[in-house]
Amino acid sequence: MAAYAAAAAGPRIATESLRAVLLWLMAFSGGFVFIEPGPYEFIGGMTMFLFAVMGMTLRTSLAPLILLLTLLNVGYALSLFEVTGNMPATIWVLVSVFLALTAIFYAAMLGDNTEARLRWLMRGYIAAAVIVSLLAIAGYFGVGGEAFVRYGRATGTFKDPNVFAAFLVLPGLLILQRMLSGRRSEFLAGGVLLLVMMGGLFLSFSRAAWGQFALCAILLMMLTFATSRSQSERFRIVVVAIAGVVAVATFVAVLLSVEQVAKLFAERASLSQSYDAGPTGRFGRYFLAISMALDYPFGMGPLQFNFPEAPHNVYLNSFITGGWISGAAYLTLTLVTLVASTRFIFVRTPWQPTYLAVYVAFVGVAAESIIIDSDHWRHYFLIVGVLWGLMAVSRAYQRLPADPAAGRIRLQTA
Repeated sequence: MAAYAAAAAGPRIATESLRAVLLWLMAFSGGFVFIEPGPYEFIGGMTMFLFAVMGMTLRTSLAPLILLLTLLNVGYALSLFEVTGNMPATIWVLVSVFLALTAIFYAAMLGDNTEARLRWLMRGYIAAAVIVSLLAIAGYFGVGGEAFVRYGRATGTFKDPNVFAAFLVLPGLLILQRMLSGRRSEFLAGGVLLLVMMGGLFLSFSRAAWGQFALCAILLMMLTFATSRSQSERFRIVVVAIAGVVAVATFVAVLLSVEQVAKLFAERASLSQSYDAGPTGRFGRYFLAISMALDYPFGMGPLQFNFPEAPHNVYLNSFITGGWISGAAYLTLTLVTLVASTRFIFVRTPWQPTYLAVYVAFVGVAAESIIIDSDHWRHYFLIVGVLWGLMAVSRAYQRLPADPAAGRIRLQTA
């Protein structure tokens, strides 16, 4: 019997190791989206297929996520009747379907071996963020040509500096979380990695991402402080907060000593830009989008609102593109996720620190989506999927009996 058990455990360990590699690669490839379809689509498709072949179950608590994502894409698909034969619009809908599937996949795969799978997924994401930030910084200062710069702003391996900057928020929060509650070695190493990411974030000159990271970092420190059981850890959080402000201020001051950086910063730091004002500016287009959403209950179809640009508000854009079905589904998904996920902030689980970072990142991207189109951001669907997956396993974790020997709840995995 012992030999049989060992033989069975061998393939199981090997299979789980393969899953870990696939998750790392899938998250890592999310940082390279300068072409479509890109590495993420190919690696993601392969990963989801192999996970399905090796076995994966859907928890019933994921039903709201699946239903709302389905309705979202049903609305998008129906809107294609408005633009029959438009290939870019068709491709846009197919990409939306794929990204919805990735969110469901991330949520489902966390149902087993949660801690290890979550760890490998986030390691891949952090590795991508560090490498892309290094490329962006190097490109901004003329190393590697103009491949990693657009409009004088760092883009890394993204097509848009705003998307690149938003991509860095969650890994930055994960590193900050380690610095707040990890070992001293993690504090020092994390500080270096965080400065690299902050360099890329700053040189993207994305005002929305600057604000998003600042507010998310403050919220994360507050939640970590509130959920900490250790006075020494709370003291450390205060010290890290003070040291972080000093370090970031010094780092920004050094960057601003470069003339080209200071000039663009002065321009981008203004709250009002030329493309925001006027009847066809960013905010003027909001009123036009609301009016047109009422005129097109089934949507105009993807990529059809150009007056002269998209609304740059994902909630309005979902109504304009996919009609009331998609708009209601997207808005409901955001609100339900916010309400449901807030309930698990103080639930003690082995993955609580990561949960807090993902939760805060979702709050940030939900807020930023008011002024930007985030409906095709790969990392947005990763955040949504991971958040729902952790909610599902946290709910199950609460129901498990306590382990008297260990004095804590026992975690069961299939």
